[in-house]
Amino acid sequence: MLPAQEAAKIYHTNYVRNARAVGVLWTVFTITFSIITVVVFIQPYWIGDSVNTPQAGYFGLFHYCIGNALTSELTCKGSALDFGSIPSGAFKTAMFFVGISMLLVVGSIVCFSLFFFCNAGSVYKICAWMQLASSTCMVIGCMIYPDGWDSDEVKRMCGQRTDKYTLGNCTVRWAYILAIISIMDSLILSFLAFSLGSRQDNLLPEDFQVESKDNA
Repeated sequence: MLPAQEAAKIYHTNYVRNARAVGVLWTVFTITFSIITVVVFIQPYWIGDSVNTPQAGYFGLFHYCIGNALTSELTCKGSALDFGSIPSGAFKTAMFFVGISMLLVVGSIVCFSLFFFCNAGSVYKICAWMQLASSTCMVIGCMIYPDGWDSDEVKRMCGQRTDKYTLGNCTVRWAYILAIISIMDSLILSFLAFSLGSRQDNLLPEDFQVESKDNA
């Protein structure tokens, strides 16, 4: 049997090493997640045409392209800097919340610099709250987006059967699916950050601390 002090020291070393390894993985996945949110925000492939749609095309949060029935060429419109070019108020609202979600994740990466100046546990918890808020905003954005499917531009591509939360002849594209998946990613990362923050607050549990009377 190892002396209590030696056992505690070994446990403490392994505990810190494991916490740092998980922290590195969390950092890598957070950076990956931020790239995903940027792609989700920018890419115009939230919904798109199918073999049964009157026109070819696709829609994103703000940018969209619809085919011309005569020339078969896609006419693209919409800009994040020009709200008037976005065909639906619901799309504008969804763009706002998904954009906030993206900025919160990018902000959590900027907070990595705080590890050099502040307590690591506090930094983990700040990032965790930001990622949790990011997840909430992404949920709101994904729920509001289908409310804009009844706009004239969407109906022109998807057919007159299209309505709010009813996509008609169109299909959901990969960017929308990726946005939904990113919600779970953000929740997992935030809970992991909370766990890491708690570990940093108590690197050596009381059960493994050596009482001073043992060394008397």
